[in-house]
Amino acid sequence: MTVFTPIRRTPTHRPHSPPPGGRHFPIAGVDVSASISVFLIALPLSLGIALATGAPLQAGLVAAAVGGIVAGRIGGAPLQVSGPAAGLTVVTAELIQRYGWRTTCAITVLAGFAQLGLAALRVARSALAVSPAIVHGMLAGIGVTIALAQIHIVLGGTPQSSAVDNVLGLPAQMAHLHPAALLISALTVAVLLLWPRLPGRAGRFVRRIPGALVAVAAATALAALAGLAVPRVDLPSWSSHALPGLPEGPVLGIAAGVLTITLVTSVQSLLSAVAVDKLVAARADHGFSVPRSRLDRELAGQGAANVVSGALGGLPVAGVAVRSVANVSAGAVSRNSTMLHGLWIVLAALFLVPALDLIPLAALAALVMVVGFQMVSITHIRSVTRHREVLVYAVTLSGVVLVGILEGVALGIAVAVAVAMHRLAKTRITREEHVGRHLVRVRGQLTFLAVPRLSRALHQLPPGGRVVVELDGSFMDHAAYETLHDWQTGYVRHGGTVEITGPSGARITEPTSESHACCRPWTPWRNHHCGQHPPADEKRRATGHQLASGIGKFQRNTAPLVRDELARLAREGQSPSQLFLTCADSRLVTSMITSSGPGDLFTVRNVGNLVPLPGVEYGDDSVAAAIEYAVEILRVQSITVCGHSGCGAMQALLGSTPDDPPTPLRRWLRHGLPSLERMASRRHAWARISGRLPADAVEQLCLTNVVQQLEHLRSYDSVARRLADGTLTLHGMYFHVGEAQAYLLAGPDEQHRYDDVFDQVPPTMIAERAEARAS
Repeated sequence: MTVFTPIRRTPTHRPHSPPPGGRHFPIAGVDVSASISVFLIALPLSLGIALATGAPLQAGLVAAAVGGIVAGRIGGAPLQVSGPAAGLTVVTAELIQRYGWRTTCAITVLAGFAQLGLAALRVARSALAVSPAIVHGMLAGIGVTIALAQIHIVLGGTPQSSAVDNVLGLPAQMAHLHPAALLISALTVAVLLLWPRLPGRAGRFVRRIPGALVAVAAATALAALAGLAVPRVDLPSWSSHALPGLPEGPVLGIAAGVLTITLVTSVQSLLSAVAVDKLVAARADHGFSVPRSRLDRELAGQGAANVVSGALGGLPVAGVAVRSVANVSAGAVSRNSTMLHGLWIVLAALFLVPALDLIPLAALAALVMVVGFQMVSITHIRSVTRHREVLVYAVTLSGVVLVGILEGVALGIAVAVAVAMHRLAKTRITREEHVGRHLVRVRGQLTFLAVPRLSRALHQLPPGGRVVVELDGSFMDHAAYETLHDWQTGYVRHGGTVEITGPSGARITEPTSESHACCRPWTPWRNHHCGQHPPADEKRRATGHQLASGIGKFQRNTAPLVRDELARLAREGQSPSQLFLTCADSRLVTSMITSSGPGDLFTVRNVGNLVPLPGVEYGDDSVAAAIEYAVEILRVQSITVCGHSGCGAMQALLGSTPDDPPTPLRRWLRHGLPSLERMASRRHAWARISGRLPADAVEQLCLTNVVQQLEHLRSYDSVARRLADGTLTLHGMYFHVGEAQAYLLAGPDEQHRYDDVFDQVPPTMIAERAEARAS
């Protein structure tokens, strides 16, 4: 029996979940190699960040290990790597200087519990509402502060307590250089900058080794071989490792520290998780085996990691971009790579202490200094410039450097709100006159702030004239509406005519008192009059006007958004993934029901979604040509035949008789006669839709027709060859127009032919994907 079932997400085993049975954990080879790459980057960075904060150097290793193992296992972003982050350096250094190391560890534990509470409240996505300009400005300010502090260590001195003091003390530090430290630092910086630019085939091969590891190793070798007298790493015995104590200090100060750690670690981790999703989707394998990040779970994982790290005497933990990018680029496919990197950190901390004690502190300082400068990203500056948010970025950066992180972020939020209010209130109103017609253009959002200027412009119009008011904005508040409505009523009462239009020239009518809106987002694509029914001749003219208006709106609003993508498709040619064969019915919008865009579908539409059998005397070469072109030339991976409810072709087929005149439509519908025969045959069970019988004979024929046309497809030589090779799949689909519900063919007798099916994405997932794209 053929059964159509709703498209649903089938539970599959995910690589971040324990395998069935729970007895062993198969680890992919790419995860092992990726974990080693991440470990080689994380080891020197963890020591460098610990040095920059003034914490015990072992605290950096503890945070890296806990971030990899705890956050890697519990978090919701499988490929994100967590550990001590450069963005937390300034915060942690200030807490250590003010309250001491043991209290700072306790603050880290409390911040972890705060993150767990936020995760339980499911507010992770609220962090994405923060303007990117504020986040980028915060990270850039932290980077500048880090770099200014580490310059003193690079030159052989000691950093001051604030960024301003570090700048003021720089001339004196330049006058008392330490040649050995400067030499070590210069070598480290040179290797870091030149390593990614090594040319040739040999360069591509050696660049697989992380530049940070090579730079620190080269500086260590130079210091050891030349016998340079420079301060080096000194990892004390783990038996003397400092653990947290009860918080000591003013309650408000400790609460502010907890809030700062919570805010910075949460925002950085969540934004990094979203960025990792984009990197995974851009990989050659498109991340098919990697699930998207679950942000609330990721926040809980970061909270648990901070609780454990603080309890074990480690630095605060956050998701970090550099190590996450390395993990994704190395081809990791599951959270095993992140957890293994934490295991390698543990083994290094236990068995490589003699080697680590050889590393010069100047090399670690130079490494962290370069990372700090890199946090001032040119790409981010270009992005905020393009979106006209340079002021927000600059104020946040300056506030973080000069005042502090929380204060700088608060200043950035205040400026962002002021900029948004300015844009909301910025409305341009112009008046023009053309051949007795007065045109009033309103550009921007129409709020109460623009009401005085709008009222002045409208009341300056001469009475009894013909006025067109063009609103080019997406928002009009109640005050502006009342002003416009009252003026329109009075102007018409005195003999004038008023037409209010949108940006494309389409007429905007009075709102109705009905509970539902008359206009829908897709109304520009149809001859829509909001309840008006003009005469036939006016309707014909309106149709042409509607087409021109729709084209104008596309050129104005949509074309700028898709121009780059269409230009790429024009250069590279089309390479659709599937042939979509469906009915010519105007209610079937293929791009809408498949969430596809330009270049995704090679679409063939005809009356009744029919596939003529090859070789019949009344065949149709246009459909056969499209099938051959899609299968042989475009090499599509699947073919979908989509029928729909209320199909007029199926109704005509049911009502046809042998005496009907042989019109073009009747000749074409002969390709559907096998579907009629299949429905009437006792050898074929009736199709079901989601476990129920069809509502009527028309729906039964619509479903049967999809199955029959798939059989016709298999008769084509090109399709049969690809099916035999396993490089092509066929899908049957049924769209119920009234229910807006799509169904995939999944009957017992067809299941072995339709293993690759589309899942129906739940609305929550659709919202998450939309937010990820917007970010």
